[in-house]
Amino acid sequence: MIIKRERSPLAIILLAVLLVVIACVSLTFGQIDVPVGKALAVIGSQLNLPGFTGVDYSREQLAVIWYIRLPRMLVGVLVGAALGISGAVMQGIFSNPLADPGLIGISSGAATGAVLSIALGAASGSMFAMPAFAFCGSICAVCLTVFLAMRNGKIPVMTLLLAGVAVGMLLGAITSGLLTFMNEQKLQQYLFWMVGGLDYRRWEHVYLAVGPVLCGIIIMCLLARHLNILVLGETEAKAVGMPVTAFRMGLLFVAAMTTATSVCVSGNIGFVGLVIPHMMRMLIGPDHRVLLPASALGGAAFLVFCDSLGRIIMPPAEVRVGIMTAFLGTPYFLYLLRRMQKQFF
Repeated sequence: MIIKRERSPLAIILLAVLLVVIACVSLTFGQIDVPVGKALAVIGSQLNLPGFTGVDYSREQLAVIWYIRLPRMLVGVLVGAALGISGAVMQGIFSNPLADPGLIGISSGAATGAVLSIALGAASGSMFAMPAFAFCGSICAVCLTVFLAMRNGKIPVMTLLLAGVAVGMLLGAITSGLLTFMNEQKLQQYLFWMVGGLDYRRWEHVYLAVGPVLCGIIIMCLLARHLNILVLGETEAKAVGMPVTAFRMGLLFVAAMTTATSVCVSGNIGFVGLVIPHMMRMLIGPDHRVLLPASALGGAAFLVFCDSLGRIIMPPAEVRVGIMTAFLGTPYFLYLLRRMQKQFF
């Protein structure tokens, strides 16, 4: 069912309310259950909000909410929003519902950078070393992909797609080669990063991601109208006077930077950028002025939900969020693939 244009603001409001509810669940449930009122009291008192001073809560509840669950939940919101909106932009640029943020080598570049930081021993010296290497690897991968695809100042979409696949395979081979020379401890460290997760996220990770992710989301939302024109085709875009290559490159690099930031703080989390934009498109239509913020909210809610579910279903152990997103996203991906086969064949 397609939601009419006049009902689109209602869909955005409902998604925002859903995100707030899931965030409260994420703060409340776990190995140590904390009532919602106590959790809000901890947050309000730490932020010095009026009405929360002097509220009674234990030191254990303070430690659990403020130092463990709240930064973890905020990182989940930022990463989910970044992957959701970047996936919607990538699907718009490539005019393909099966496109995702890792299509042009972003995830492969981040993996290569992470492995390089582990191999050089930089990851053990600073908590910011691996995210920095992963971010640089992602940006280098995107630049290499664009360089290989560009011809005479133009970037054909199909050539960009094929170049991204080739760069991803090359970086995958480099990563595999580096892994063969690592010891078991370093291999385990890389494995935990590659699966993707929000465990052990701290306020430093929130501060690292909040600036680039919010800036990227704002820029992509401001360019939503131009993305609508790009989706119509290159000929139609040029007919209205749009510099197609400039806007396509701008959107591509903003989406890549936003995705790279999310990958460097959470590891490689799949299916959010693939599944969520397509679901939002089915619900509210293809207008990117509504689709982009809806994809950001939907991606944030989905990732925080998967993280909460992974903590609740197998206490005291937990299933990492990268596994949960793949487990929940794979059936929908297969459904989408089957639907496209029926449509084109």
